[in-house]
Amino acid sequence: MPLQSVRALKKPPRLDDEVRFLRSWIEKPLHMGAVMPSGRFLARTMAQYVDTKSTGPVVELGPGTGAITSALIEHGIDQKRLVLVEYNPGFCALLRDRYPHARVVQGDAYGLRESLRKVLSAPASAVVSGLPLVTKPMLTRMKLIREAFAALAPGAPFIQFTYSVAPPIPKSLPGVSTEASERIWMNLPPARVWVYRRR
Repeated sequence: MPLQSVRALKKPPRLDDEVRFLRSWIEKPLHMGAVMPSGRFLARTMAQYVDTKSTGPVVELGPGTGAITSALIEHGIDQKRLVLVEYNPGFCALLRDRYPHARVVQGDAYGLRESLRKVLSAPASAVVSGLPLVTKPMLTRMKLIREAFAALAPGAPFIQFTYSVAPPIPKSLPGVSTEASERIWMNLPPARVWVYRRR
């Protein structure tokens, strides 16, 4: 079989992923960051903020069916560096099947310190989040970013997307620099990526 055909067979079927997401969203809407998996333009935008020359683990929060995970790998992140923290056991099984060399952690990303306690052997080079932050109280959001910064190497990014016009975490955090992508109109719904780093 030609190499291109083999690659085509290995690609995640988009329609199946959309059905899985929709089913999970109907069952637990506040646990899902989106009704559908992230579009490829959004996923690529998030991945581009991860430094491919870094060597530490890359933590992804709420990977779901792996749309952003695939973009990270395509961007040049070795699958063995990926630590995927997913709450949904069905998605965990799917992720283990699709990314056999990644570390899949079934846990609560909003309790990140505990979920990563026995997992990270070095500071993370990035934390990439697909969590529905805007559905959570601000205190929960602040706890998450504090725990993410505790896991990150100095200056490494916490990367978060949102469909909201407002940033998911305030831009004026002391000792934290913030940047945002242009609005990604090719995503449905349109989204923006926010990146936070400790100075």
